[in-house]
Amino acid sequence: MNIDENTASITVTGARTHNLRDIDVEIPSHALTVVTGVSGSGKSSLVFDTIAAEAQRATAAGYPSFVRTRLAQYPPADVDRIDGLTFTTVVDQRRFTGNARSTVATAVDLATPLRMLFSRFAVPSAGFSAAYSPNDPTGMCLTCEGLGTLSAIDEDALIDQDLSLDDGAVRFPTFAPGTYRWKRLVTSGLCDPSVPWSQLPEEIRNVLMHARDLRLEEPLPGYPEHGRFDGIIPRLRDSYLRRTPSRLTAAERAGLDAVVSHSTCPDCAGARINAEARDSHINGRSIADWAAVSISDLHGLVSDAAESLGESAAPLLVDISRRVDALTEVGLGYLNLDRSSPTLSGGEAQRLKMVRHLGSPLTEVTYVFDEPAAGLHPNDVQRVITLLSGLRDRRNTVLVVDHNPAVIAAADHVIGMGPGAGESGGEVTFTGSPASGSGVHIPVLKSSVRTPTGSAAVEHARSNNLRDLTVAVPTGVLTVVTGVAGSGKSSLMTTDFAAQHPEFTVVGQQPLHGGRRSSLLTVTGAADGLRALFAASGDLSQSWFSRNAKGGCPECRGTGEITTELAFMEDTRTPCEACRGSGFNQKALSVTVGGYTIADVEALRPSEVAELLGPADAARLRWVDRVGLGYLAAGRTLDGLSGGERQRLLLSRHLGSISGDAPLRLILDEPTTGLHAADVRRLLDLFDALVDAGGSLVLIEHNQQVIAHADHVIDIGPGAGDDGGQVVFEGTPAELVRVGSRSGTGRCLAEALRHD
Repeated sequence: MNIDENTASITVTGARTHNLRDIDVEIPSHALTVVTGVSGSGKSSLVFDTIAAEAQRATAAGYPSFVRTRLAQYPPADVDRIDGLTFTTVVDQRRFTGNARSTVATAVDLATPLRMLFSRFAVPSAGFSAAYSPNDPTGMCLTCEGLGTLSAIDEDALIDQDLSLDDGAVRFPTFAPGTYRWKRLVTSGLCDPSVPWSQLPEEIRNVLMHARDLRLEEPLPGYPEHGRFDGIIPRLRDSYLRRTPSRLTAAERAGLDAVVSHSTCPDCAGARINAEARDSHINGRSIADWAAVSISDLHGLVSDAAESLGESAAPLLVDISRRVDALTEVGLGYLNLDRSSPTLSGGEAQRLKMVRHLGSPLTEVTYVFDEPAAGLHPNDVQRVITLLSGLRDRRNTVLVVDHNPAVIAAADHVIGMGPGAGESGGEVTFTGSPASGSGVHIPVLKSSVRTPTGSAAVEHARSNNLRDLTVAVPTGVLTVVTGVAGSGKSSLMTTDFAAQHPEFTVVGQQPLHGGRRSSLLTVTGAADGLRALFAASGDLSQSWFSRNAKGGCPECRGTGEITTELAFMEDTRTPCEACRGSGFNQKALSVTVGGYTIADVEALRPSEVAELLGPADAARLRWVDRVGLGYLAAGRTLDGLSGGERQRLLLSRHLGSISGDAPLRLILDEPTTGLHAADVRRLLDLFDALVDAGGSLVLIEHNQQVIAHADHVIDIGPGAGDDGGQVVFEGTPAELVRVGSRSGTGRCLAEALRHD
């Protein structure tokens, strides 16, 4: 697409949000614009925190004040002026929340037309559309409450009969002595918490375990005023089993594995709906059968239904077919409609959100995408490019933050941010077309590979779509396991291989949670050591050096900001004058170490703070520097970090937690997600150093820069879902590019190398 000089545009003047350096930017309307640059360069500050935030604030301003209070609130961007904004939709990479009842079908609004189809045309009819829903009492299997599985809690494993509540009788981390839920138990007044569990009366033990909404007669001081008590089992079921938590700590996950077992519901065999709904068929198949097949196979079922049901069912079938086509178009045909939404990766979740916009009648909309190609195989990236181009061609403005060379090359306009990260970034380094020198990086094939020191085999792998695979993974080298999304590579390595080889640590894709009260220091675990250092210097407890405890400024409650609520108008935030934005009170700031206050230390870089700490904490902070985040302040909170920065901080935390003299054994699941090619290069240097020191690294990756740098490649495929689960290729990157059409990965890598 050619951009005319007279084309309307979004103009940004004097943007200073986060690290932006008073920049001016012009983004052409009705064009596909890609903003790229190293992680932390200011891309997200420009696109999301300035342009998208101001557009959504402006849209919200058009609603009555009563409605505005119920919309998402965005802080004002630090910018002089923005012109040319239109209605803006943000499609990000956040995973779906932990609702166990949310599926692919509900996420893309396919569940409703499908239930309507069966309620009107299935024989015998089970009733109205609710009768086909696992989320409604009318249609759900009552045995499993529409979840498809039964979860049993092993009470013998949960309770240590020889211990008292004070000593930790409940073997689950959230009931450990000192926790909130433990306090609920010991202040309930139901028993003496110092008496061993086995010596408590059986009636009292049953109440402690199974009571539901019990009105307490004589609760002790400290129990909530409502005086209602739920037992240990109901608490566990409500918090962990009736929903899928969006975040589980390692201790919680281990606790659940120890006390909870899962089995398919014997009554519905996992279908989630009751017998009446299961016995109601269209062409011999129930609604559960439709939901269980892959999306790509639904085309055949829709076509058969169109022939047998005639014109009366056409509107519903057209609607279903349109959504199925959209899911296939974005490369998700391997999914099933009954797949639980929380189990989807960030990239899969983002593409599901894209589907909602396909076929939209709206025009003159600004679509903002957060790295839509992240985590995608090169085969799937082209599908996403087609989608982005299609939205643009319907007279919309498409603004994308991405690093993928193919996405950059497909853009009409490119904006480069940098030149570095943090304080070294925030400038516009390039504007123009991709062809005019936007800095698209080409992978470089490794000239020589390491010789393995041995191998670790995964045998008879059958998780998900794996087809009884036996694969040897070499040790002492850098191995990359690749394949299209849904091919089975993660199932192979993070499930079967990890189970057979516990000496390998899995660093997965779990999100790094935290916001204004979580910092780089708390995430890495170095905060306690730093607080102990100041506590010893000032002869005070450690809590005096935490903003969230005694050390917090009383005026701003440790946030460093004063928030003024303006009723139906947006809240305003100003730096706290009492603590000058540090978040600490005067007593905390009166203590110094090496001439620094606690606030001064948090403003230092991780490598500088490491010089003050003991060996263990210093090592944790040096990992932050080694993954390329050394430019961040040690006290930097997570709410301002980019996706790539969060990904690397998560990696540094895992690396910093590994101890002992055993050789390093790591499985990293897409560690370069959200990273610019320059950041990837730095990570590859780190990985090389770890392998050269005797480690064995396995990377699950699509990034062609990483694949080309591997010593050994294992390609899983050839397709996704039922079309995957096989080993397509094993060997060096140089051998991979020579296998031709046998490997889609090899074909894409060879094409990328030809552009060098």
